[in-house]
Amino acid sequence: MEIRLSDHFTYKKLLKFTLPAIIMMVFTSLYGVVDGLFVTNFAGKTSLAAINFVYPVINILGTFGYMFGTGGSALVTKTMGEGDTDKANKLFSLFVYITTLLGVVFAVIGFSCLKPLLHALGAEGEMLSDAVLYGYILLAALPFWSLQFLFQIFFVSAEKPKLGLYVTLAAGFTNMILDALLVGVFKYGITGAAIATALSQFVGGAIPLIYFKLPNSSALKLTKTNIDYRAIGKASSNGLSEFVSGVANSLVGILFNTQLMKYAGENGVAAYGIMMYVSFIFIGIFFGYVNGSASLVGFNYGAKNYDELKNLRKKSINLMIISSIAMLVLSFSLSVPLSKIFAGYDKELYDLTLYGFKIISISFVFSGIAIFGSSFFTALNNGVVSALLSFLRTVVYQVSCVLVFPLFFGIDGIWYSIVVAEALAFISTVICLLIFQKKYRY
Repeated sequence: MEIRLSDHFTYKKLLKFTLPAIIMMVFTSLYGVVDGLFVTNFAGKTSLAAINFVYPVINILGTFGYMFGTGGSALVTKTMGEGDTDKANKLFSLFVYITTLLGVVFAVIGFSCLKPLLHALGAEGEMLSDAVLYGYILLAALPFWSLQFLFQIFFVSAEKPKLGLYVTLAAGFTNMILDALLVGVFKYGITGAAIATALSQFVGGAIPLIYFKLPNSSALKLTKTNIDYRAIGKASSNGLSEFVSGVANSLVGILFNTQLMKYAGENGVAAYGIMMYVSFIFIGIFFGYVNGSASLVGFNYGAKNYDELKNLRKKSINLMIISSIAMLVLSFSLSVPLSKIFAGYDKELYDLTLYGFKIISISFVFSGIAIFGSSFFTALNNGVVSALLSFLRTVVYQVSCVLVFPLFFGIDGIWYSIVVAEALAFISTVICLLIFQKKYRY
């Protein structure tokens, strides 16, 4: 029997419903890890550093897909909870079409600005050439990458989380297989890695587009729609926190890279990239859960089912706490083998990676609650609080820490800044959850 948004959720049912979304996010992170693994071992650390240098810039241009996915999903599921299926389909279609259009527009902008921007940020020589080449190829697939972000969220809203998982697996295996062939076998280096990633993003965006356009058994379908500026504004404000978080994380990544170039050079950028590849897998568990549970929160809020809303909040926080502790233990246990896999061929890079990874692993204790809190307020259609939490977590806390700490602690300050920023975000989230508990009756 399929699980419905209107069901009462026990821990078992909640995990069963969110598991496909969790696996989706982990697998999405995993095939990014495989990308980096092939590049570092077959193309070298300069190419790896180039990818890590350009990726945050490209990610900024694709983040609006995640914004319309989370913010639009909150609006669509609320509309579904109110019983207006026709309007829900029109809103869903509107967000798909506008995401596609923006993907094309931002790809064109990216082509014109990428090289001078990367040069201004400090990339030079071979690293600059590799970064520009990788970025150009990814920009060609930007509309599909943005749609992939959007559909990962909407598959849950359409009550088809397993189908979303299958699409993600298809995209992931496309990337992994092409990485093995183009980078490992044919030695195309960073060009092969970029083509593999771009084609996987095409798969992840095009398959759902076809599925929702054709007759299907899901709760959502692509239909004719009209431009609804109010809905676009509401979805944008709802998803503002995710947009702010995505953009800010990318900006923070750029800032980290520039600081690392200053304090540790190319090795620092490569080591940070390795840590982020691995961290994305752990953080992906949190994001997968909140993506899966957000539709439940939005639906029950729209249906004014406050008892179930309280149930979801309580169980979600308990799950976040348990998984955060488990991730800390797991990350410490895996720090040595993971560092060897990525950087075993270079002792200096390996030592730097292992040391930094052990420090930033502590941040996982705080990350779960911070990520859940922001998503929770998005699902409640309160984009302002959600955006505030994301803004504090990234722009205020992370930027402040990474600028100040290295002045006193050198490169160690860069690693510890991640931990302190997540701890501050944890405190801010708990305060907001307590303040708004009475208003939303959760």
